[in-house]
Amino acid sequence: MKTAAKKVRQTGALLLCTTFLLLAACGGGGSQAATGEPYDENSKATISWLNILHTASPPTDTILNKIEEKTNADIQFSWIPDASKEERINTSLASDSLADVVTLTLLDNSSVRNSLKSGLFWEVEPYLNDYPNLAKISEDTRRSASIGGKLYGVPFQKDLARNGITIRKDWLDKLGMKVPHTTDELMEVARAFTEDDPDGNGKDDTTGFVDRSDLVYGAFKTLSSYFGTPNIWQVSEDGKMTPEFMTDSYVKTMDYMKTLYEKGYINQDFAVTAKTDQQQKFAQGRAGIYVGAIFDSKNLLNMAKGLQDDMDLVLVNDMTSTGNEADRAIWAANNGIGGLLAFPRSEVKDEAELKRILKFVNDLMDEESYALMTYGIEGTHYTVDDQDAVTITDTDLWQQEVQPFAASRPKESGYAIHDADPLKQESDKLIADNAKYAVLNPAYSLESETYNTQGSELQKMIMDATYKYILGELDRAGFDAAVESWKNAGGATIISEYEAAYKESQS
Repeated sequence: MKTAAKKVRQTGALLLCTTFLLLAACGGGGSQAATGEPYDENSKATISWLNILHTASPPTDTILNKIEEKTNADIQFSWIPDASKEERINTSLASDSLADVVTLTLLDNSSVRNSLKSGLFWEVEPYLNDYPNLAKISEDTRRSASIGGKLYGVPFQKDLARNGITIRKDWLDKLGMKVPHTTDELMEVARAFTEDDPDGNGKDDTTGFVDRSDLVYGAFKTLSSYFGTPNIWQVSEDGKMTPEFMTDSYVKTMDYMKTLYEKGYINQDFAVTAKTDQQQKFAQGRAGIYVGAIFDSKNLLNMAKGLQDDMDLVLVNDMTSTGNEADRAIWAANNGIGGLLAFPRSEVKDEAELKRILKFVNDLMDEESYALMTYGIEGTHYTVDDQDAVTITDTDLWQQEVQPFAASRPKESGYAIHDADPLKQESDKLIADNAKYAVLNPAYSLESETYNTQGSELQKMIMDATYKYILGELDRAGFDAAVESWKNAGGATIISEYEAAYKESQS
């Protein structure tokens, strides 16, 4: 374990680590085992953690101190801003500037996959059943998070399918419209929210949809589910693999988005809009349809306070393009895997050290740790009733001291303690309901050497072509030509390699 004093507590300390090659220095010195210090699984450990920051600034020490008490550990965080995680992680892997624990969220990134396969990180599955919380990780989850049949870290366990649609119900009511449940009905709501003055201010200042520059976690992929598009890959009964963008349903989704764009039913700058700006536009009353994680609804409503105090939201997860219940489907993000907590062999020198860190991760999965990282400290950040329902009492303090830890929870659901907010409870209910209709990616744990080396570059070709089609810069022939270019540049080889890997996995 690392023996240096705690680092990276405040925003200023974060800036010291923005040059990525300094991250090793931020982490500290050598391991306890290497320095000859007495060591066992129950000893107090100093653990460095290279982690992703999803908020504007890192947390203060308040919650960190409590987590350290709970886990009997001195935790040294080196934070990477989410916006630059891919570049920073790639650089860190290339330079071997890591930490005892490394958060790897981009498991489809070729540099990440190659590093995992190369033996840079410990294989952990042989140890999981020795720890009560880690032992509960299902076989399906372990298999989905494996690469080449081996599990190189503790999976972040996410809800299987979290996406849906948040709509301004007060606008629907004002216009005398019903909650939509088909894509055609949703298009009509988008039209009305754009053209019929839903906020009643007499100005042409609203759109139906507000979206962001993200074809996965923005509107596109969720809408694509409603048209029956497979989740990244589709496998036939005879083992043939088809990428999602070579299906008719993908094209239907592009056509749907193109119509929204051409008619002005979506913010015209969606292709360059950041998530924070998207949410601000919704909170400011500039749009009435938000497609993304259903639980974002609570945050959207909170952001609207003082701006749109009459805002009333309805959540929809039973959307189809046909109106047929049997056609319900929703894509499962990474098959419910949020990434890995991985342990580099360069930092975690031996099995004894690995076991101590696994105990640390196991302790992070206790309900007490989950409550700390989700809600904070009872009496300081929240109150809780006799039904384990939590009410945040100081939102500003919670955002500063607690919220930055939320993305670091190894497991996100299955606990008794829960949010008392009705909108959050409704979103939790719909997310649980989504699991029955979740569409998995059959290639998620399969190996393609060409994808590992060229996947990110090739995927960018399709993303660019998709945006250009929606924005009217490419017609269907142009999009099809881009797909052919993808095939010729290595895509056809990826298909063949995935088909071979799938066949092997079924034998």
